[in-house]
Amino acid sequence: MAPALSKLANNQSAIVGVAGMTAALWIIAYGKMSNKKRKSGYEDKIQYTIAEKKEKKAGKAHVNSVFFKQLRQLLPILIPGFWSVETGLLFLVAAALIGRSVSDIWMIQNATVVESTIIHMNRTKFKTALLKYLTALPAISVVTNVLKWSLGELKLRFRTNLTHHLYSQYLNGYTYYKMSNLDNRIANADQLLTTDIDKFCESATDLYSNISKPVLDIFIYVYRLTVNLGGKTPSILMLYLLFAGVFLTRLRRPTGRLTVEEQKLEGEFRYVNSRLITNSEEVAFYQGNVREKLTLLASYSKLRSHLRKFLEFRVSMGIIDNIIGKYFASIVGFYAVSIPFFADNHPLLSGEQSGQRLQAYYTYGRMLVKLAEAIGRLVLAGREMSRLAGFTARMTELIKVLGDLNKGTYERTMVNGNNITQSLGDAAGSSFGPNKGVMCFEDNIIRFEQVPLVTPNGDVLLKELTFEVKSGTNVLVCGPNGCGKSSLFRILGELWPTWGGKVTKPSRGKLFYIPQRPYMTLGTLRDQIIYPHTREDMRRMGQSDEDLMHYLDIVQLTYLEQRENGLDAIEDWIDVLSGGEKQRVAMARLFYHRPQFAILDECTSAVSVDVEGKMYSYCREVGITLFTVSHRKSLWVHHNYYLQFDGRGSYEFAAIDQDKEHFGS
Repeated sequence: MAPALSKLANNQSAIVGVAGMTAALWIIAYGKMSNKKRKSGYEDKIQYTIAEKKEKKAGKAHVNSVFFKQLRQLLPILIPGFWSVETGLLFLVAAALIGRSVSDIWMIQNATVVESTIIHMNRTKFKTALLKYLTALPAISVVTNVLKWSLGELKLRFRTNLTHHLYSQYLNGYTYYKMSNLDNRIANADQLLTTDIDKFCESATDLYSNISKPVLDIFIYVYRLTVNLGGKTPSILMLYLLFAGVFLTRLRRPTGRLTVEEQKLEGEFRYVNSRLITNSEEVAFYQGNVREKLTLLASYSKLRSHLRKFLEFRVSMGIIDNIIGKYFASIVGFYAVSIPFFADNHPLLSGEQSGQRLQAYYTYGRMLVKLAEAIGRLVLAGREMSRLAGFTARMTELIKVLGDLNKGTYERTMVNGNNITQSLGDAAGSSFGPNKGVMCFEDNIIRFEQVPLVTPNGDVLLKELTFEVKSGTNVLVCGPNGCGKSSLFRILGELWPTWGGKVTKPSRGKLFYIPQRPYMTLGTLRDQIIYPHTREDMRRMGQSDEDLMHYLDIVQLTYLEQRENGLDAIEDWIDVLSGGEKQRVAMARLFYHRPQFAILDECTSAVSVDVEGKMYSYCREVGITLFTVSHRKSLWVHHNYYLQFDGRGSYEFAAIDQDKEHFGS
């Protein structure tokens, strides 16, 4: 037994190697086999889809010419110009990296000197060398932290530049609306505009550092070693770098695709959670908590399965990366450093004493080890580059979609084209399609001339609509759900494209829309009334707080001003105000802006009839012409015409007279 244990002890390295290889193979095999057993069943119980274009297959993200082309498109956004602060930070990072490499070389040489004095038992030189080593450490620490600060500031500036650029595109006109409601190439813009931007900038900054430092180290150490030991030793390591880089880059190709899928599923899970928050009241009335829980867990299950798959891939690649990028690199480094020391007549080492040979080995051997480590880091940097390719693909796709939407182009799954032609009859033709209609701008009139009401996906609600309304003529719009009322207003508001005919209307600023559930912004009570203006805009319009109080008096909300800080009171108004109060604030907002035309979409449904009548009378007094969607009989007296849709593709536009039956409640 004892001899067996002795042999076992003498072969510890073999045992460790076999055990490590076995563990690695077990991890890979376990991940493959257990994938089939770990499905929770939520995905089988609950099936759902997030609106996204299905016909267009997403391109895979790889480190190739497409990736570098995409990166070149993003660089002008990240770095505005050569004389920008960002360029200065890049040079500062480069200078800090040079200082760090010089510090490494200095520490290698002086650490060798300190060790040499210990070996030779020279106490005086030991104290001198140790003091010299100690005095340099604060400067080296400063260099290291300057590098950290410059990288952090560079990432922050990259994110700021990219965020400002994307938001200037996203919030240009109605682009934010079109991305969510017209175009279905991107499902979760909020994920891209927040988390993905941060991860892209972090990955890009880290990659710059992780590539620049090893490249600089390789250049410095190759030069020093070539001068002192000859070119053969560093050449072996450089050849190994080339082989390992090509081999590992090929193996890492799935990383970009897996990164894109990870961010997509993260955004989907975030969206499902936000839906529950947005619709919490409706879910509560239906007591749908169990069903929503299943949906949330199904979404998380998809994310978890992918993350586990990605984790197993990273572990497998990590094993290969460590073997090739670190351990084999060290073995190749040991072999390379041994060449000059085993040479019989090497000019640097021949005839020297063993102590001097040992000092030379420590100096140049450590340089070779540092060179091997730099090569290993450069090889492993390919892993980060593959991950960056995934984020770059998502950023480029977002910029492309934003550019298309700002040009008026959108992509969406359409209904069958033959059905469109049949529905339109003679109206269909070369002049029919998204943005094929004519939009003209003229004050004090709204005119539709043979305009079809078509949804963005091509569903025809009305073959053609023709009517004319001049300022001072209020119109009551009625009809069943889905008949085209909202479509009419979306075309008027330029949210939807016109598919044909001609629309004449005032410019955007002279048309105002109030929905049934008015939007309350973050800010003061004053901000709710003047939205989307700021206080400075209000002053430029020549309006004052006294005017705002007059509007609140008309809608009988002056008691809101009696809160602490009055119009400057800051609350979470969407929760503080009741439904009726929100609708009255929205009407006060209408009085403040005083447009030529206003679209009121069931916006007084929670307001008493007497207050409602007072608000409509004031609109007529100040010359605001109204398009009202409502089913209240009490509102007929405030309108001159009615536009009624029957929900079967027909409509009626006529004057309201005493003989017309007032339908509604």
